[in-house]
Amino acid sequence: MKRFRRWQRIFILFLLSLSVFAPLVLVSIRLKTLTSEGKNKFVEDLPSIMQQYKSDVILLSAVGQGSRTSDVKVESGSERRGTQQLVGEEVKPIKPREELVTVKTKDHSDQISSQHDHGVRAPRLTVHHSNNSRNETRKATDEKVKQMKDQVVRARAYLSFATTAGNTHLVKELKLRIKEVERAMGEARKDSELSRGRLQKMKYMESTLSKASHVYPDCSNMVNKLRAMTHSAEEQVQSQRKQTTFLTELAGRTTPKGLHCLSMRLTTDYFMLQPEKQMLPNQQNVNNPDFHHYVTFSDNVLAAAVVVNSTVSNAMEPERVVFHVVTDSLNFPTISMWFLLNPPGKATIQVLNMQDFQWWNMFESSQEKQSSSDPRYSSLLNHLRFYLPEIFPQLGKIVFLDHDVVVQKDLSGLLTIDMKGKVNGAVETCQEDKSSFRQMARFINFSDPLVARKFDANTCTWAFGMNLFDLRQWRHHDLTSSYRRFLLKGNGRPLWKAGSLPLGWITFYNRTLPLDQRWHLLGLGFDSVLRLEDIEQAAVIHYDGIMKPWLDIGIKKYKSYWNKYANYDHPYMQQCNLHG
Repeated sequence: MKRFRRWQRIFILFLLSLSVFAPLVLVSIRLKTLTSEGKNKFVEDLPSIMQQYKSDVILLSAVGQGSRTSDVKVESGSERRGTQQLVGEEVKPIKPREELVTVKTKDHSDQISSQHDHGVRAPRLTVHHSNNSRNETRKATDEKVKQMKDQVVRARAYLSFATTAGNTHLVKELKLRIKEVERAMGEARKDSELSRGRLQKMKYMESTLSKASHVYPDCSNMVNKLRAMTHSAEEQVQSQRKQTTFLTELAGRTTPKGLHCLSMRLTTDYFMLQPEKQMLPNQQNVNNPDFHHYVTFSDNVLAAAVVVNSTVSNAMEPERVVFHVVTDSLNFPTISMWFLLNPPGKATIQVLNMQDFQWWNMFESSQEKQSSSDPRYSSLLNHLRFYLPEIFPQLGKIVFLDHDVVVQKDLSGLLTIDMKGKVNGAVETCQEDKSSFRQMARFINFSDPLVARKFDANTCTWAFGMNLFDLRQWRHHDLTSSYRRFLLKGNGRPLWKAGSLPLGWITFYNRTLPLDQRWHLLGLGFDSVLRLEDIEQAAVIHYDGIMKPWLDIGIKKYKSYWNKYANYDHPYMQQCNLHG
């Protein structure tokens, strides 16, 4: 019996040993018979082969034999699969290949087969999905930022309650939490921009808000307080808008430091000249009706220089151009000196001082009651356009240009237009889809019987800035006297807003010839969405509005059209820091 048991143990040990070494023998035999490509594939499938004998290995471990051999073989298989174990690291059971790689689509299955054919192991899909999820979590959000802002708003509402009730402890805590959250939030707009301690600050704040909600549980008070805070915020926004508008208008009326410097230098140079040197050339052409006459009224030497330079540069016959610049006594030396230093080629320039006109005293007295907060409208130069027949008694036609325009094409064709008995040629501004749209009712008081009886509120309006005037017809209808009468009536009662535009609509009522819109494009001083095509096609572009091109507040994308004709290379311009 003992003998039988001993042989039984030997037989069992033999079977167990065979279960351990048989796979290894089979592996060595198959490796000898396979090609190199087949060997690589076979090595990759070793885990599945070893799995078939897993139960035997476990049984062998129970007997206490071969466990170390099993570990060594598993580690060796792991090394062949390209996975390295660290020293002292726990060895995990190797899963079958089918559990490691899960093929979900046909395309990926083809990719794996192709990789096997080339001896390359397929990547694990689990790693790929892990990267996708990581990328999704990295996407920028602003949820935490919004939560923190909401916490601050609620905390400020509770702070007002606590302050009124005299709850000093809660007041201090709320102030501390508001300060902490605002500091953690900073200028962040996305969660990724927040500081690391933001979550802890939010928890502290939420705890304090919860405490405050128990102290002040009345929802109606909270609603009223938030409503009051909203109203206060709206009032602040309105106040900021008004302040912005005021500062923008102030900037539009203020003379830039560089322009003031340029004026001082030119004025000094002018008075250092001898009287005979102060005369501009070709003054014999200024009253010749056969020439092409243009006029602008300006107290800005830089603006006057650009409008003259652009007109002459684009003229087909510059030698026939006569440009008249009317200014005041303060700027007369400045503008005269500029054109003495920078004569506009073959064209003729005349600079006139409005105080030298014989009828000046009568004109000045009629303008005394004109009141406006904007000097652009109350300026005497702005109203001198209604005295063109008196200023140029020997001329028949003249083109009027505002000093904030740029001429891009030859304007001689304007002077050949048949006026059909009209006095004023201008582009209309009654198209509602245009930014230049103007209504007479917005500027003229049609509730007054005098206005309602003589004028129609639906009459199409037109623009000042580029106008063709027939001075013969103007004198024939004595429109300057009509202007004076309307001006005096407007001084007695509010018939229109201060400025020359509504007076022009009334003075030239039914005496205006509509011109093609391409002659004159408005809006470059206030409308930032004008079409580039319209700007390029326009003969004259007008920077009407507050944002003039020579100011810092000018619309940048339109400045290049104006800078093109500004002589920034002149030494005085550089010395006064005037740049495009």
